[in-house]
Amino acid sequence: MCNQIRVTVWNEFIHERSESESLPKKYYPEGMHTVIAKYLETLPGVSVKCATQDMPEHGLTQEVLDATDVLIWWGHVGHADVCDKVVERLQERIVLGGMGLVVLHSGHYSKIFKKLMGTTCNLKWREIGEKERVWVLDPAHPITKGLGDYFEVPHSEMYGERFDIPQPDELVLASWYAGGEIFRSGCCFHRGRGKIFYFSPGHETYPIYYQPEVQLVIGNGVEWAAPLATTVHTYGNVEPLETVEPWSE
Repeated sequence: MCNQIRVTVWNEFIHERSESESLPKKYYPEGMHTVIAKYLETLPGVSVKCATQDMPEHGLTQEVLDATDVLIWWGHVGHADVCDKVVERLQERIVLGGMGLVVLHSGHYSKIFKKLMGTTCNLKWREIGEKERVWVLDPAHPITKGLGDYFEVPHSEMYGERFDIPQPDELVLASWYAGGEIFRSGCCFHRGRGKIFYFSPGHETYPIYYQPEVQLVIGNGVEWAAPLATTVHTYGNVEPLETVEPWSE
């Protein structure tokens, strides 16, 4: 794993600046990304920068991505406005370059997550501020380190099954909602050299990203998704490892 994990927290940063939405502005006056970044900055061996959708190239130039070990993604109403060229750049950096990706809440419907999953990534939803109980399914997994059997989010947006994603390589968290639904809320995937963690709690109208358990999971997810010092494979025509006499007729 990297000695220093370089994290870029990406947020579309639209809800928090909307004149018609008071709660995101109340809870996240400087943006959800700043709350997440401030927590990550308290962790040893982690350096953090932020990027938002309104920046040139959405703040995700090749230079920025080359200097990023793990990208955190929060998006919602701005999905369609994310440039396809940037999405292609992200996919290449994750799959071929090994950059980790942590996708939060409504980022399930982002272009990059759908591209990596190859499915619609659609789901059921309801927003009435009901309780969410997040159950730890794999207590031995690095992402659940420091959690108990479960934790509760007092007020959350309901995400329900069926969640149209491929079968996760590892399912570490699952949520139950007061309305009765369940949801695969902590899912791990591998794509090429890259690791992807999807974590669902985090609706913009509730102060969820201040909750210690939620912050802990995101921090653990960053550590898990950070690239390892793996072999970079080569392709194409190669010489034989052993002495081989070429065959001729």
